Amino acid sequence: QVQLVESGGGLVQAGGSLRLSCAASGRTFSNYAMGWFRQAPGKEREFVAGISSSGRSTDYADSVKGRFTISRENAGNTVYLQMNSLKPEDTAVYYCAARYSRFGGVRRAEYDYWGQGTQVTVSQ
Repeated sequence: QVQLVESGGGLVQAGGSLRLSCAASGRTFSNYAMGWFRQAPGKEREFVAGISSSGRSTDYADSVKGRFTISRENAGNTVYLQMNSLKPEDTAVYYCAARYSRFGGVRRAEYDYWGQGTQVTVSQ
């Protein structure tokens, strides 16, 4: 089992920044690709960003490219999501996910473990 705990969410004005963290425990973190997903009220959970187990490969949804950056510290068992130039449409619950693989995916079903989520609210 892998336990994932997100933190760093909150309320921010449009144009502002937040940094989300996801702390992992339970298994060898460097064996897992990691992803961030988000779910807005009334919408499906969607892929935001992914990073390979080594950290050398990343992928982003078109809607966040150039604004969000995913990174990881394998020594510290943590993955991050730096979010800049935030927009009201970024408002959602953000979830961290782990996949037992070198590379992640963009589909929810590809991930094995999930955190409880952290709320991000971007005001006008």
